[in-house]
Amino acid sequence: MRKLYSSMFAIVVCAFLATSCQKDYKSDGAAQPSKSNAAAKTNATTPADVAATLTKLRATLPPNFESRLNNIKADLLAKVNPEYKYTVLNVLKLAATPCDDNTMVTQWLNMQLSDWTYDIIFYASLTGMLDFPTYDALLFTNSESGQQFGINGEYTQRITKTIKDLKRFWDIQSSQIIVVPMHGSMLQDRDRVIRMDMVLFGDTEPAAEFWADLIAELLQDIPQYRNGNHPIFTFNSFAQASFSFPPYGVVPDKIVMGDGIMDSYTAIGYGDVAPQAILAHEFGHHVQFQNNVFGTESSPEATRRTELMADAMSAYFLSSARGASMQWKRVKEFLQVFFNIGDCSFNSINHHGTPTQRMAAADFGYQTANNAQKQGHILSSVEFIALFDAALPTIVSK
Repeated sequence: MRKLYSSMFAIVVCAFLATSCQKDYKSDGAAQPSKSNAAAKTNATTPADVAATLTKLRATLPPNFESRLNNIKADLLAKVNPEYKYTVLNVLKLAATPCDDNTMVTQWLNMQLSDWTYDIIFYASLTGMLDFPTYDALLFTNSESGQQFGINGEYTQRITKTIKDLKRFWDIQSSQIIVVPMHGSMLQDRDRVIRMDMVLFGDTEPAAEFWADLIAELLQDIPQYRNGNHPIFTFNSFAQASFSFPPYGVVPDKIVMGDGIMDSYTAIGYGDVAPQAILAHEFGHHVQFQNNVFGTESSPEATRRTELMADAMSAYFLSSARGASMQWKRVKEFLQVFFNIGDCSFNSINHHGTPTQRMAAADFGYQTANNAQKQGHILSSVEFIALFDAALPTIVSK
């Protein structure tokens, strides 16, 4: 979609409360003690302990705390142009629809959030935890050196190889494009949290220190946050064209890969192909950037076109003899990857296409590669875009 914004999580809040799944899980560890005096340590372990801790924290909040919920800087938002952020948990159906987007990925994420109460959601939104990992990766992770993908680096090798192959495959200027991870563990870094708070909320340093220390308290005392590694904090990936970001300098052309979205596919059995498919989709957006595919129109139809085109570009690369050259078994897997990220938000500016449409777009990319008269011949990006646009009416009719 065109911009990142905190208010999208209002949808998430509603969706959390609408689910009835119940499943317990263990915390993956506790944060290091912070310097905060925002609240006493309680080491909450039971639901009652968690509720008591969160209630106690209310008394420590500043008088104007509610203004933070809608106070992310508009001037920064105007500069940010990510084209592939998932609308998380689109499961709250307000009206009957023939479209079904309750996919395995959505069901998995619902399960991860099944023990999040209203207060747990509230503090994640209020403090900025739902936004900080995304913006930190976007604005300040500007080098590929030493980066690992996945909480334990488990996707690093595939991501590194795939980006090299993508740069060789497509006929765009790509040497400047970097791929960086998004880790929820950045929430444990007090200095990074303070910097992010001052950038996004415009707080003074003392105010930012308060919120950073409050986050440290929450990570330590609320096991549902999983020490920052809950997938909700990093459940997206996106492409971003370069832009100036004074006084910090220039944000380069980049792709950001979130731990949470890759983990979701591993959990449902597509971990062997999903990181490559997602990365190839995001690279497709850079192909679009350089071919001026994005116009001035902002509409569900315009977003759907660019997203489905990126799906098709990804599948074309994955299927091509000179791309990832995947065999039919793995092709069927990546078709399901795209099916699982569809949505039914037809009237939303962020509508990416239904599950069926997204799989149809990926199938178009596969068929284009498979039916090529000259196996190994790579279409130019201009040729591929023209072919896709000609096929788009059929794809969206699915």
